[in-house]
Order: sequence, then C-alpha cells, then structure tokens
Amino acid sequence: MTLRMSIANLLDPITAAGGDTRFSGLDHWMQGRTLYGGASALIAYTAVTRAFPDLPPLRGAQVAFVAPTGPDAELRREIVRQGRNVAQVRSEIWCEGQCTLTAFWLFGTEREANAMHDAAPVADWPGPPEEAESAMHGKGPAFIQNNFEIRRAQEQQGPGDPVVRRWARLTDREGLDPVSELILLGDVLPPGAMRAMKRQGPISSVNWSFNLLEPAPATRDGWWMSENASQHAAHGYSSERLRLWNADGKQMLDGMQCVAVFG
Repeated sequence: MTLRMSIANLLDPITAAGGDTRFSGLDHWMQGRTLYGGASALIAYTAVTRAFPDLPPLRGAQVAFVAPTGPDAELRREIVRQGRNVAQVRSEIWCEGQCTLTAFWLFGTEREANAMHDAAPVADWPGPPEEAESAMHGKGPAFIQNNFEIRRAQEQQGPGDPVVRRWARLTDREGLDPVSELILLGDVLPPGAMRAMKRQGPISSVNWSFNLLEPAPATRDGWWMSENASQHAAHGYSSERLRLWNADGKQMLDGMQCVAVFG
C-alpha cells in the first residue's frame, strides 16, 4: 500500500455527519497498539472541519490521548460556542464504548494587531535541512518508517541534555492543507526526556496542547524542524515543550505535552 493511499484511508471515511466510522489500512500509522497521536488528532480535527466548513482559521488546540484508538470509531463533534470572532469546538473519538481522544479546538478570525512580538530566533541553528544527515533510518515505530523522512538537527546523540531536535517531513503530502500537515507531524518525535532515561522503556503521550503562530504556515519542500524539550521529569512523567520551525527558521507552532515515562 502506498503512503498516498494510507493518508486517503486515514481521512476519506470522515464525513460531515460524523458518527460511526470504519477506518481501514491503518497499519502504516500505528504506534504499538494504538493509532499514532498525530494521526488520531488529525482525524478529530478533520471531523470538525468537514462538519463545520465555515470556521475561521485554527489558532490552537488541547488534545487528550485517553485510550488506544483503533479502526472502528464513533466521531463526535460540536460547536461549544461561536462568537463574533472566536469559535470553540469540541471533538471526540470513541472506540468500543469508551472515549479514546478528546480535543478542544480554538478558531479565530484575524484582528487588528495591538501587540507585535516575534518568536525568538532558533538557538543553535543547525543549518538547512538539505544539508542535514539522515536519521532514524530503519529505526523507530512503523508510523515513522512508513510516512516520514527524518534528518538530524543537532549534534548531540545518546544521553545528555533532555532535548530531541530533528528535521522531519512527510514523504507524501498530497491532499493535505498546511495546518493538517502540522497536526499530523507535530507529535512525531520522542520526548526530550528520552535522553535522561536511566534505561530503555516505553513512553506514551498523555496530552498535547499547541498554539499556531501563523494561520497559514508554510515551509520549503515540506521540511519542518521539530523540537521536544523536557522541562521537568519526575515521578514517571515528563513535562515537554514542543516547537516547530519552518525551513528558514521561523517558528510556526508552540506547544506543551505531558508524557508518561514507564520503567
């Protein structure tokens, strides 16, 4: 099965009506026994945009990964409040009678700017992705091997400062708008806490919150630099800051995540 068909299988069953939905061909998007978090978040987002196509641009989201998501799902979505400028929308994925993902999406029209402050430039700019060394080839979960090209964006390897930074792009982006693309790859890297782990063990995303800094994100040749940095890790959890920059070093997404770090 090609990647293009895999993306189609991921999104084509989603209708404006929502409700019971059967997904097929998800093998390319699995992470262990559940659908990769970025893919399940994209399903929840697409369910919203197909049900409510006249929403303003997406500005931010809070996503909770509650339980494993599989091929037979019920898609729920509702507008919680729609004001003159801002719409707040809830969407959920249910599998086998339980909620497996719940998300809250913030859409907002553009306002006249009363505050202007650019995100800080990238520290330790690694150079353009075209010059970067390939990484994770033949390694990592199936969803990375089947769908992403990963390149190094830092010299560090192995244990050390709890930061993981990589260039990443989808090997086939056909049919995806830029916002959907960022949702799909925003959770692609392992947590920065991986570098501080005393021994190898499973990790699992618990939630993911992010703000889009640009309503129409753009980059060169599909390349985005992704960074996961652990702010604090203890008691089996890590609080992570997630950021995405485009190929020219302009930040497009700012987020946070809680990750369970198992022993």
